[in-house]
Amino acid sequence: VKKRRQMSFEGFTRYMSSEDCSIFRGDHKNVYQDMTHPLCDYFISSSHNTYLISDQLIGPSDLWGYTSALLKGCRCLEIDCWDGSNNEPIVYHGHTLTSKIQFCSVIHVIDKYAFEVSDYPVVLSLENHCSPEQQEVMAGYLQSILGDKLLTAPIGDIDVTQLPSPEELKFKILVKNKKVGTIEEGMIRRNLDSHGETGEISDTENISDEDETDERAPLIPVGGTRKRRSNEKISAPSKKKAKVTLTKIAFALSDLVIYTKSQKFVSFENSLANQKCYENNSIGETKARKFVKHAAKEFVSHTSRFITRIYPKGTRATSSNYNPQEFWNVGCQMVALNFQTPGLQMQLQNGKFLDNGGCGYILKPEFLRNPNSTFTPQNIGSYSKPVSLSVRLISGHQLPPSNLSKTNKADPLVHIEIYGVPEDQTKKKSTVVKSNALSPRWDETFSFTIQVPELALIRFCVQDEVSLVANEFLGQYTLPLLSLNKGKYVFCDSSILALKLLQSRLLSSLW
Repeated sequence: VKKRRQMSFEGFTRYMSSEDCSIFRGDHKNVYQDMTHPLCDYFISSSHNTYLISDQLIGPSDLWGYTSALLKGCRCLEIDCWDGSNNEPIVYHGHTLTSKIQFCSVIHVIDKYAFEVSDYPVVLSLENHCSPEQQEVMAGYLQSILGDKLLTAPIGDIDVTQLPSPEELKFKILVKNKKVGTIEEGMIRRNLDSHGETGEISDTENISDEDETDERAPLIPVGGTRKRRSNEKISAPSKKKAKVTLTKIAFALSDLVIYTKSQKFVSFENSLANQKCYENNSIGETKARKFVKHAAKEFVSHTSRFITRIYPKGTRATSSNYNPQEFWNVGCQMVALNFQTPGLQMQLQNGKFLDNGGCGYILKPEFLRNPNSTFTPQNIGSYSKPVSLSVRLISGHQLPPSNLSKTNKADPLVHIEIYGVPEDQTKKKSTVVKSNALSPRWDETFSFTIQVPELALIRFCVQDEVSLVANEFLGQYTLPLLSLNKGKYVFCDSSILALKLLQSRLLSSLW
């Protein structure tokens, strides 16, 4: 066949399922974006409760959580640290029945796998509940195990007015924790013997009946709950009360924090007036969702200046995830998800961070990097750059059989979904092909108009129609809209869908 310069059916099948026909753009499989912007200009692949491999109530903690996340390109790992026996800090979800692992073992795993997939910096987000004595032990392990990989001093000027870039921080590991004083004060202390010395961090937080459960709150209920009678009135939320807490931080650990100082979020106005560029905020999903709805412009302005981490509410006992898209839409850099929990949310996460070579850093669109931007997800205004997309769904090839059908033959259909700003959110579905998972054929064309393509993801989901009200998941593939190749196949886990844009000449001639 080669000598005749022809293609056999087997060769054709191989070609159609090869990298040459991938729906994902070849030039996006390597790092192609400008990596010299400040850290706050990037979306950063981030994990929540990275040590867990199941639920956050009774599930096991395991080192595989860190290995797996790093091999998926994750660049921000969470470590919940608590006092352990024999002066050895441990990692687990506090006040729950999750199992415990040694802090030093976690750091050894991070040292081994940190740069296996990506050269760009890893941030260790410490949820620190340890005593000052065990904080010093933590600091010792970080320095002795990570060695030169650990960032212990600023790059260049001590007076930091702008965060360094991912390029400048290649092969470096940063500690994200509360810090006593400024970077300059910390550098002075490092030249002195500060063993056993501590400083106090004062946090003023507003507490009200409607505040969400904090990620550090106990999740095992103490005592029963009282049912409300049908005629009992619901009282209005109480007024917010200020609560001041003092936290002791060992200087040895505090002084390892350079560009990722954890700072309690008070308000957008307070951050604008007082927050330094190297101070980062963590905001719970419930509060962040209110900001998206009622103060999106201020939120976008905030994330253009400061790294902002979003974390799931503490009541997600099964380690379920929120939709990360709504927080990427306002420029939040560290949208932390439970990597151990499969589903739509992690499919969006994995699809988004396929971009830029899977390095874990994606440059945000200019309108999310500009502090003077007027962009909001609800009112895109002049930032709209409409793109017309036409997708021709041709056929499938060797889709999985149905587990729920009595005949074991799937009735496949395909959902094509767009995720992005609210105006772009849409879903279209194909007809159902009865009893044919081997080679279903649709020959349908779907058209979309996308207003903000820079933020859009496209997802292809293959399902088996089990009944009129229930479908069985067979496979999916998600990727950024701007990484979409023209006239190519898309691979859906164990499924393969044949796709074609109307402009494609290759597939039309082959088919």
